[in-house]
Amino acid sequence: MIEALKSDEIINKVGGRFKLASLIQKRWVELMQGARPLIDPAGKTMMEVVVEEILQDKISINIEASGLAQYQSK
Repeated sequence: MIEALKSDEIINKVGGRFKLASLIQKRWVELMQGARPLIDPAGKTMMEVVVEEILQDKISINIEASGLAQYQSK
């Protein structure tokens, strides 16, 4: 298992476990469809690439564009 996923840092960075799972899934699909990794993927699994992109703030969830803003508590 990827150690970064055991930490609350990545969960808090994205805004929760469900948002994290959604972001990982969406980015994983992008990579599988041919998108270029935003970090050096040498020797890393696709999951490690996605997690590292999140930790380095290379990718995030755009709440407004995703339509999730209506579901945020105020």
